[in-house]
Amino acid sequence: MMLRLVREASRRAVASSELVGRAGAGRWLSTAMKGRMEGKIALITGGASGLGKATAHEFIQEGASVVLADINSQLGLQTAEELGPQAHFVHCDVVHEDNVAGAVDAAVARHGRLDVMFNSAGVVGPLSGTSEMATLDLGQFDDVIRVNLRGTLAGIKHATRVMAPARSGSILCMGSISGVMAGLGSYPYSLSKLAIAGAVRAAAAELGRHGVRVNCISPHAVATPMVVRQFSQMLQGADEATVTAVIRGLGELRGATCEAMDVARAAVYLASDDGKYVSGHNLVVDGGFTTYKYMNLSSFPKPQGSE
Repeated sequence: MMLRLVREASRRAVASSELVGRAGAGRWLSTAMKGRMEGKIALITGGASGLGKATAHEFIQEGASVVLADINSQLGLQTAEELGPQAHFVHCDVVHEDNVAGAVDAAVARHGRLDVMFNSAGVVGPLSGTSEMATLDLGQFDDVIRVNLRGTLAGIKHATRVMAPARSGSILCMGSISGVMAGLGSYPYSLSKLAIAGAVRAAAAELGRHGVRVNCISPHAVATPMVVRQFSQMLQGADEATVTAVIRGLGELRGATCEAMDVARAAVYLASDDGKYVSGHNLVVDGGFTTYKYMNLSSFPKPQGSE
């Protein structure tokens, strides 16, 4: 089932990754099967933009009500309005545990329970001072870990607080291929994502006895605003269209690119009853990018007469 989901998500061209006009605000095109999350209550940190926003859209398309938690109040309120009456916004800076606890409490107060927690908030962090061990800036390292890892742990903790007594729930955490394969990101970012995958397995081992599932999604690079900003630092002088084209050309699976909706639909699978017996898993949505590495045969002598 999981392999089928990934292949299906990789094949489908997702026109719904962009809003279609102000008049159609909140109306994204979708071909996904409807109703898999009918009546479920979800909280998404980092839900105002990027993968969090895409997932909120898909959850709502599948029948869920969603609470968006984000540090950017202006954008969060705008996103909630775009997504319609099934979306609600609360301010949340995941660096502060009381903010995360408050977001969980707000979701429960509004809807009476919490079925799905998606810890999607995260930062890439600066590239300078974080890419080489000898010059690693540990202050910048701490900043990234504080958001990505500690913020995620706070989300797991406070979702558990309300899900475990109900003996039901699904907790999702945002990983990355940078946590699966070395050399794809800065030290702080890569280590934070690797640790998140480990935290998911550890939490799943404990929470399974309470009926709560915990899983991770590790996507390939997606041209979200955050990722575009990161690549713009490396491709100085390139316009946004060029940077986006570079990001979309990084994959190995020909004929497809990793879109926000591919990640969102993976989240639907893990959050819904389709994934009811999946826990402790890291679902890698990368078109096979991290599964193999080509051997460099360029230095091998060519057979005589081949030139």
